[in-house]
Amino acid sequence: MTNPIDALLAEKGVLLADGATGTNLFAMGLESGDAPELWNETAPEKIVALHRGFVDAGADIILTNSFGGTRHRLKLHHAQDRVFELNRRAAEIAREVADGAGRPVIVAGSVGPTGELLEPLGAMTYGEAVDAFAEQMEGLKAGGADVAWIETMSSPEEIRAAAEAAIRVGLPYTVTASFDTAGRTMMGLAPKDIHGVAEGLSQAPVGIGANCGVGASDILSSLFDMADARPEATLIVKGNCGIPEFRGTEIHYSGTPELMADYVRLAVDGGAKIIGGCCGTSFSHLAAMRKALDSHHKGARPTVEDVVTRIGPLRNKIASESGAASGGEGRRERRRARG
Repeated sequence: MTNPIDALLAEKGVLLADGATGTNLFAMGLESGDAPELWNETAPEKIVALHRGFVDAGADIILTNSFGGTRHRLKLHHAQDRVFELNRRAAEIAREVADGAGRPVIVAGSVGPTGELLEPLGAMTYGEAVDAFAEQMEGLKAGGADVAWIETMSSPEEIRAAAEAAIRVGLPYTVTASFDTAGRTMMGLAPKDIHGVAEGLSQAPVGIGANCGVGASDILSSLFDMADARPEATLIVKGNCGIPEFRGTEIHYSGTPELMADYVRLAVDGGAKIIGGCCGTSFSHLAAMRKALDSHHKGARPTVEDVVTRIGPLRNKIASESGAASGGEGRRERRRARG
């Protein structure tokens, strides 16, 4: 399998991934509870606008509109028999935008959790999980995705199943988890331990890291733990745009373009090689992040105290201060549209 990420990293040093899918699609008219994946067929012009907005802002990597593209997620919308075509169309739309960018842009096939629990906590077997992810990835590959982008994961077993599926399909893959529960994932995985999840598989991930979570400060703390554990890894951070705040019935994110620009500088200094935004990150945020990345020269490794001083307090404990995660698996549901 070719590795487009390493090739572009060799040219540019650090790559900028895109911003939010869900919050930007909601701004375009997506209703709460609707499947964004269906817009690949019913409103493709809006998905084109999403990708083009991020490419114009400077993204080196764009994620397909396929986060909930497994049959288990699509079943909620009576589309479980359309996995291949919806994922293929998601990749085709992103591929068209990337190919028209006039510069190299990687198309990453977004693969989110199934929403199911694996045995023994739930009914899904490991083999069934691999099959479900492979079915989705076959569509993404057929549509032109360069890499499987496995994201917002919580369960080590589900991460491994998705990784095995990518290998089966013949796609290089990245892995990011959401360390949103006292510095760990909801299933108790600590940032420093994510490197071991795919050990023993025939292909290692081409990038590994964290996305979503509870805020830019917290994800940087996770980055530092991952970097301490394996500094040579291609580390990814794709953090939320500040902190979510309810204003009436709507969620807004507190991060300004200036805050997200400083998050980029801190991430580079902390060892990240791929940096992007998750929930709440708009085109204007990403443009500020691009400008910061292009003008910044890597400096000394920051501390958590530096992060707090510059971009605000942590919302959670750090992983070293917490034990096994608490909280319900049902909290995954809020990530239905990824960002």
